Amino acid sequence: MSEFCAAEVQKGDTSRIVAIGGAVTEILFALGLGDRVVAVDQTSRYPAAASRKPDVGYSRALSPEGVLSIGPSLILAAEGAGPRSTLDVLEQASVPVVLIPEAHDKAGVLAKIAAVAQAVGEQEKGRVLAAEVAADFAALEDMVKALPSRPRAVFVLSASGGAAVVGGSDTSADAIFRLACVTNAMAAIKGFKPALDEAAMSAEPDAVVVMKGGGQVLDADTVFSLPAFAGTPAARERRLVTMPGSFLLGFGPRTPRAARDLAAALHPGARLPELPPRQWAAEKDQ
Repeated sequence: MSEFCAAEVQKGDTSRIVAIGGAVTEILFALGLGDRVVAVDQTSRYPAAASRKPDVGYSRALSPEGVLSIGPSLILAAEGAGPRSTLDVLEQASVPVVLIPEAHDKAGVLAKIAAVAQAVGEQEKGRVLAAEVAADFAALEDMVKALPSRPRAVFVLSASGGAAVVGGSDTSADAIFRLACVTNAMAAIKGFKPALDEAAMSAEPDAVVVMKGGGQVLDADTVFSLPAFAGTPAARERRLVTMPGSFLLGFGPRTPRAARDLAAALHPGARLPELPPRQWAAEKDQ
């Protein structure tokens, strides 16, 4: 199967878009095209107007019937959406599917904006949005250059049975840490994997970062009771940073703001300035 390319789709009907992936949805709304979005997936929670759209399910477990029942003229999906069999059925139904490349850095975010804008034939709006986001990244880079230290932190995705699943290297968590001038204390692990107690304790994290808004509530009592973190500096100081998951790890237009807020939380004495106000970033996450 070969998905439709963005250049082909922009000549067609883009009036009824199903958006799959939080960053894809966020970009569409930031471009002022929320009225064209007729359905989203479960990861699309920002802005609030997106969360009120019909939900077609989890991005990696889509059913073709659920998507087609919306009557889309275009499906924009983050790379990795599927399963493959669902995308095959959608192509056979002659619904254009554009996969938006996934990447966890400045260039990747700007490329997502350009790809979405091209797919819907709104390249000029895309250039304006990309310029604003690029300016936010530049301001963030200037901020973190001045930070005097790089605290060590661990991102905990989930915890069960006394074990924590953490974000190692080559993850979105590792990428947001780097943008925020934070050292990933679990960089020796690759991917999201369970942390061995000895490895976590020897990593000596100064803080633990978790998500809110997901299915599992990870509070300080839960996290610091885990053997992996009980004896660490983070546990002694009870330094737990909680941020909305789609904001922290979504790598959409608000990524520089997420990295700035993470840096401020983990460098409490730094007094980092706020980034310039943007209309598309004015809402708070639910």
